[in-house]
Amino acid sequence: MLSINQITVFPQARRKKKRVGRGNSSGHGTYSCRGLKGQKARSGVSGLKKKGLKQVLQRTPKKRGFKSAAAKAKAVNLSAISRLFHDGEIVSLVSLRAKKLISANDTKVKILGQGFLGASKLIFQGLSISRSAQQEIAKKSGQIR
Repeated sequence: MLSINQITVFPQARRKKKRVGRGNSSGHGTYSCRGLKGQKARSGVSGLKKKGLKQVLQRTPKKRGFKSAAAKAKAVNLSAISRLFHDGEIVSLVSLRAKKLISANDTKVKILGQGFLGASKLIFQGLSISRSAQQEIAKKSGQIR
């Protein structure tokens, strides 16, 4: 049976890294495996010049722009609110979470004006509301706090 103390590493699996420029006695001194003169013998020359790789990298489109780390507001339509809320109820982050319209992780909510508000006199607290939704709420004599 094979046990852990019998496992040995294959010698070719652990090849030592070539240490160049460590003196002539190392066998890789003086020119450090670069040959004599020329562009590739100099320091600071990119290795991407081989096979036109630099041109390929320069031609590829890069990801541009900026993506904000700040969380975006979760959109909730008036049609969803009219299905779950009744007259005189308060619409807030807590009540929207309780009715499962938003998840527990959502911290910002924006009420959008898509659909019609069935319930009248709803009270909206601590939410950002679009202009079309504000007009619909005002039409149904609701309050925005």
